[in-house]
Order: sequence, then structure tokens, then C-alpha cells
Amino acid sequence: MIIAPAEPHDVASLLAFREEAAAWLRGLGSDQWSRPYPADKLLDTIEAGTVFMLRDGHTTAGTITLTPDAEDGLWTHEELNEPSMFVNKLTVAREYAGQNLGGRLLDWAGDRAHRAGARWLRLDAWTTNEGLQRYYLAQGFKHVRTVREGTAVNGGPRVSGWLAQRAARLADHGFTDRTPKPARLPFAA
Repeated sequence: MIIAPAEPHDVASLLAFREEAAAWLRGLGSDQWSRPYPADKLLDTIEAGTVFMLRDGHTTAGTITLTPDAEDGLWTHEELNEPSMFVNKLTVAREYAGQNLGGRLLDWAGDRAHRAGARWLRLDAWTTNEGLQRYYLAQGFKHVRTVREGTAVNGGPRVSGWLAQRAARLADHGFTDRTPKPARLPFAA
């Protein structure tokens, strides 16, 4: 499988991907991703070079967003002074479930973050999705705290404030990496 930067034409696929994941989550009793994500915000992140696609031939098997920019109101000033990268919108196609692609995408993200000079790979997960939280803990993340105050990126109250982190580190994720070399974080050693 190949991991490569998303392109503007991927917006429709990514929105459909998110809908598929939201429907699956609804079936599990979760309201995660029940609010639509604005296509213009998604396009902005693609154009910023922070959205990556995992492709199996012509099929998108997964996607991950990896950015040096933290969502406002989640991390403390002290935490933001530590070199970190942030995972968002990790999604695996249902037909690829059970193959540890999510774990491998997190390993890829931690490897990329490490090569950019990050100390931490951080994320915020859906506050009420305890299964997802257990998944991230099983992937080596440590819960930092839960933030409930504030507004979500796509409007409404904050719903994704379960904060976790793990050390950024080199990893053998097993993907063919077609992404450009990561830029060094401005405050990385």
C-alpha cells in the first residue's frame, strides 16, 4: 500500500469516507462525526499538505491528517511549547477493517513527526467514544485530560476533547511512503 498526500480532487472521496465511518459509528451507538464536516475546511487542509491517503491500487484504504497546528483551546501553553504534531480524522475503510491499518497509520504519523523533530504525537478523540479511547490507549497513547469547554471546528459545542499523546518515534509501518520529506518543526532541536 502507498501513502501519499491528498489532492484537491480527493475532497468528495474524503467526505464520503467520513459518511461511511459516521454510519458505522451510529450502528455502534455513537454520535461521532454526526455533524457534516465543511468541504472548504477539508480542502484547506489538503492544500496545506496535511492530509494523507493510504491507497491500495485505485482504492482508498485509509486517511490521516497530520499537522503541526493544534486545535484552539485543547492544549496548554506549556504543552504547545513542546515540539508536537497532531493526528486528526484517522479513518480506515470498512472493507479494510481488522488489518491494523489504523495502528500502522499511527506508526507512520509518529515516524513522520519524529523526522520533523517532534517529541510528541498528540490527538484529541471523541469525548463519549470510550471504545475509540481504549483503541488509542492500546496503541500506546496516554490520556492527558478531557476538555469539554469550547466550540468544535465544524460548529456547535466541543465534542472531541479526550486528549492523548505518545512519544514520536521511528517506526517500520510497512507502507510505501510517497510523501515529501517533512519540514522541521520551528522549535525542534
